[in-house]
Amino acid sequence: MRESVLLDIGARPVNQPLTRRSRSLRAVQFGIAGGDLLIVVAATLIAGAGRKQLGLAENSDLTVVAQSVSGYMIALWMLVLVANGAYARTHLGVGTSEYAKVIFASGMTAGLIGISSYLAQFNLSRGFFVLLFAVGVPSLLIWRFGARRLVHHAHRQGRLTTRVLLSGGASHVDDVAAVLGRETWLGYDIVGAVIPDHAHRPVTDGGVTVVGSTTATSAAVLEMKADLVVFTEGAFPTATDFRRIAWDLEGRHVQMAVVPALSDISSGRMAMRPVGGLPLVHVEEPQSLGASRTSKRLFDIVGAAVALVLASPVLIAVALAIKLGDGGPVLFRQTRVGRDGQFFECLKFRSMVIDAESKLASVSHLNENAEGVLFKAMNDPRITKVGQLIRRFSIDEVPQFVNVLRGDMSLVGPRPALPAEVRRYNPDVQRRLHVRPGLTGLWQVSGRSDLSWDDTVRLDLYYVDNWSMVQDLSIMMRTVKAVLGSSGAY
Repeated sequence: MRESVLLDIGARPVNQPLTRRSRSLRAVQFGIAGGDLLIVVAATLIAGAGRKQLGLAENSDLTVVAQSVSGYMIALWMLVLVANGAYARTHLGVGTSEYAKVIFASGMTAGLIGISSYLAQFNLSRGFFVLLFAVGVPSLLIWRFGARRLVHHAHRQGRLTTRVLLSGGASHVDDVAAVLGRETWLGYDIVGAVIPDHAHRPVTDGGVTVVGSTTATSAAVLEMKADLVVFTEGAFPTATDFRRIAWDLEGRHVQMAVVPALSDISSGRMAMRPVGGLPLVHVEEPQSLGASRTSKRLFDIVGAAVALVLASPVLIAVALAIKLGDGGPVLFRQTRVGRDGQFFECLKFRSMVIDAESKLASVSHLNENAEGVLFKAMNDPRITKVGQLIRRFSIDEVPQFVNVLRGDMSLVGPRPALPAEVRRYNPDVQRRLHVRPGLTGLWQVSGRSDLSWDDTVRLDLYYVDNWSMVQDLSIMMRTVKAVLGSSGAY
């Protein structure tokens, strides 16, 4: 009789119950999916009721045909959304990939319906087909935008937050903590850090509590009940150590994220390609040349022209208020540095007293940006009463649409710099001048005057290296929110 021997193969991973954070995320996913389903059903009903209003010559029997297949279309649309990852946690709430997946899945659904109707010689109503996606796709995008705003609001209120443990060298931990702490809408609650030299410091220089060593990352994650562990540089000496940490956390519903050494590079420029078991990250060249393309220039001209026409009543009212205020000039003209270091005359509504430039030395002690090259003063006494109002909502910058039409500036780009600032640039910062300065930019939607000089430079260089038209559109949408919120405007 064969004798059985039980070998010691180590502890088997245990699939633990979902954490409170995981249950909340799943509820958000189901809520968004439920909203999508309601919108698709509503779009189907609207398409069925309004198809005759398009004026397309169709038989009345096609209404019955559309009704007979509408349920299958709804199911197909939802299945394609799921298959395309439109509800994946990694895409919800951040970036443009969520919207891109909704658009792609909707286009694929339209293609499948069209091809199936053609191959099966199915007489589907053209009016129904056109209205279904003309109403459904924009409605889905609006719903996703609204749902995202609700989740971000909950994050700022301290709800639906993710408990984060940072792992790596102290300086790298502080860098990541600074970004996550500033972007409160992400909902990341930093509960501690594990660093190599934990015995010598209870707290990092940035104020993050040290809870252990990187050699005991798994234990620290479980002790702090972290939902996410972020590995920065210095978190593990070899790939084998990272793999063991992943094994220890298997089944515990803890997410893992790695901050690569390749910082400030957009996902659009990176592509993961496994070679011989190595996950090689291929990085495309910087996109500064793309930010000077004809398509971007055409976009600037059309956008600036439309904005000037729409804002003309406001322009007239502000001009009258400034003139009646102290009788001085309406516009403030200042020499700025444009693309490739060329000077241009930047136009703004005058928000300060007439002799503001000559009084700069007298208010230099109010500068709140001592470490940078910019002058920032929250309570600058040179600002007029009208100036305070127009600065709060960035109305003083509206005349710069004229600069955009002239080709001196772009709608989106780095902040236009003063010649005195440029003379103090180091070689890296000079790269900001490879593209046209912008009326708005990442600096505008990420804190405006509340940003430090280093953060402003980092955002501008990120924009120059990672330009895309999609990013421009995203920045312009976020600019509206930043202007209405008036945070950092002074």
